[in-house]
Amino acid sequence: MTLVEDLKWRGLIKDISSPELEEKLNKGGLTFYIGTDPTADSLHIGHLSSFLISKRLKDAGHHPILLVGGGTGMIGDPKPTKERAMISKEQVFKNYEGLKKQVEKIFGFEVVNNYDWIKDINILDFLRDYGKYFNINYMLDKDIIRRRLDTGITYTEFSYMILQALDFKYLHEHKNVDLECAGSDQWGNITAGIDLIRKSTGDEVYGFTMPLVTDSQGKKFGKSEGNALWLDKEKTSSYALYQFFLNVEDSMVIDYLKIYTFLSKEEIEELDKKNKEHPELREAHKALAREIITFLHGKEEYEKAVSLAEHLFNNKFQDLSKKDIEDLFKNEEKKEVEANINIVDFVLNMGIAKSKREAREFIGTGAISINGEKATDLETVIDDSKFIEGEYIVVKRGKKNYYIGKRK
Repeated sequence: MTLVEDLKWRGLIKDISSPELEEKLNKGGLTFYIGTDPTADSLHIGHLSSFLISKRLKDAGHHPILLVGGGTGMIGDPKPTKERAMISKEQVFKNYEGLKKQVEKIFGFEVVNNYDWIKDINILDFLRDYGKYFNINYMLDKDIIRRRLDTGITYTEFSYMILQALDFKYLHEHKNVDLECAGSDQWGNITAGIDLIRKSTGDEVYGFTMPLVTDSQGKKFGKSEGNALWLDKEKTSSYALYQFFLNVEDSMVIDYLKIYTFLSKEEIEELDKKNKEHPELREAHKALAREIITFLHGKEEYEKAVSLAEHLFNNKFQDLSKKDIEDLFKNEEKKEVEANINIVDFVLNMGIAKSKREAREFIGTGAISINGEKATDLETVIDDSKFIEGEYIVVKRGKKNYYIGKRK
């Protein structure tokens, strides 16, 4: 299977600027770039599909460059519905450093910052050297621009397309870049760059896009959608990634395996078969979580995530660390409680019971466990030894109700 055949089988090519690009992709040797603006100090899962395509291209003999838009990030790519909020220069630079460090560590790509060449362009040079190549009617016909005309679009946002085209031209002239790849929402910006280079230099360059990754309802994985899964394990733990991918919709898991993993066609087809025959085993989901977490954070982090899941399933917490508890119960309220009090008062103070009578009833019937151990003795004292690393205590009532105490 050629590179292009593999990309198409995985559903990773949506738009392509020229039929001859397919041969060039299969042959290898192109220098290409992929860009992202530093709107945060970490990439998220929505970015990962694009960056994995870049790795696929690299493995096929192409040379990747990552552009982090320290310049364009101060303006913001137009959104389909409203203007982006401006972020300060200081935050843009901080985010840039975070992304540069992350990409170099995970992918090993060369990183450039378009602030380095945009900052020295004055307004007259911008208009004379770049603006004259852009026909307003052509710009208005671009999808994102056209969709914003009814609600209004500022000149600042309108000029973003020119800046991104300028980036392509600069990298073509200074880094021998002949290809830009991005998500499908960037197609208009990519073709603007291709046209700028053709008109100003006569050179032929190329672009292709990949579909944006969504769930079955069409909701994309991105922080703007409120469901960001960050690649930085300090922002989204390996355990959180494990739980997310273990629970993705059955109808989407094979698509995600094609997009997010380097498993072969034969391996994915075998997992597809198992998923259809025994969906309860969730082998495809486990493979998806394993491949993503291992790629991003290493085998040890993946094994830790599996271990935490098993601890939760078996209701065993005694041998876990404070950090483990925070990862397991990231979204649970941590209620401050005192130590060295009777278990009845403790259950009441934690809000598990509404009265001492109800607390005694829960304890007496074995409905309460402390750090995974049944607590049935009404004389039990919740002393310092009950708190994991002196800070957290995990209480479970019934089968699914967890309460996390934090020592005052």
